[in-house]
Amino acid sequence: MASGYNAKEEDGGGHLSAAAGNGGGGGAGAVNSKKPDNTAFKQQRLPAWQPILTAGTVLPAFFVIGLIFIPIGIGLFVTSNNIKEFEIDYTGIDKSSACYNCAQNFSWNSTTPCSCSVHFILEQPFESNVFMYYGLSNFYQNHRRYVKSRDDSQLNGDLVSLTNPSKECEPYRKSEGLPIAPCGAIANSLFNDTLELYYVTNNSKTPVSLVKKGIAWWTDKNVKFRNPGGNNNLTVAFHGTSKPVNWRVPVYELDPTDVENNGFINEDFIVWMRTAALPTFRKLYRIIQKKADLTPTLASGQYILEVTYNYPVRSFDGRKRVILSTISWMGGKNPFLGIAYITVGSVCFFLGVVLLIIHHKYDNRNSSADIPN
Repeated sequence: MASGYNAKEEDGGGHLSAAAGNGGGGGAGAVNSKKPDNTAFKQQRLPAWQPILTAGTVLPAFFVIGLIFIPIGIGLFVTSNNIKEFEIDYTGIDKSSACYNCAQNFSWNSTTPCSCSVHFILEQPFESNVFMYYGLSNFYQNHRRYVKSRDDSQLNGDLVSLTNPSKECEPYRKSEGLPIAPCGAIANSLFNDTLELYYVTNNSKTPVSLVKKGIAWWTDKNVKFRNPGGNNNLTVAFHGTSKPVNWRVPVYELDPTDVENNGFINEDFIVWMRTAALPTFRKLYRIIQKKADLTPTLASGQYILEVTYNYPVRSFDGRKRVILSTISWMGGKNPFLGIAYITVGSVCFFLGVVLLIIHHKYDNRNSSADIPN
């Protein structure tokens, strides 16, 4: 059921009252009135429709929502649980950790890299493509000043911004009188641990092939990030600039094995520059592609994670980890969406049952009572 309202019912009365107001008073009509114009919009006389909520419309809605949301939630939850995921913490906080010495002794001022090896065992094989992430905890990339500390024009290859970066990059705008490329706090804190994975069989290590291309968003790689134009030689293109303070190499030497993966279009750099919304996050590091034969991408057994420990996290009480994960049609492992659907569906179904009982109990009593005029 619904109630309707039509502006035409009051149009005549409204015009009459307006005419009376204009006709009387004589000279008073010349005074400007603050009364809104006599229109349907300003006088709030637009046609309206308002649903009247009854048991016949509310109860079916609750039951339908519950019956739809609960199966969807169960499907999402089961799909998420079928995704295989393995996490290795290599922060080195515990003395028994293989990376303990590196965590205690390494700092941003260290000139010699520290290496450590983390042994782990996969109980179950990983099928299809395996995505290798690095994860950080207690790292607030969502801080307002941190998020703003970048120059998108410079990252897009603009020559003017290359030599004169935005003031938003302060205090990482210039170093030793030269403009920093790339400037800003985000670029300065680039994650630079080197991770290598080995499969152990018969006391011998077999390296696992890690693909570093295709880890960045297509729009970032091809639209938002570009090297300065005018010269294919990046050493010449970035001449007159300085590397970020915490970097060991300039931006044009980020990948010595692939000249097309250097400068602002380096995919590890692009992935890092897309800031995370939460202090605990993960970013894609490498892809382990599915093999052509029927063998698993990662067979069950013993593995070794070789870490070049370049990124200290003790200063902000952070933690570092590596995550090996498969994906599904809904992305990575995330049970929250399924739990949310199941919760909303269950609550709606429960409320429907409660309201149905109340309606059945009190409806007969109200219908038999006399309604006063």
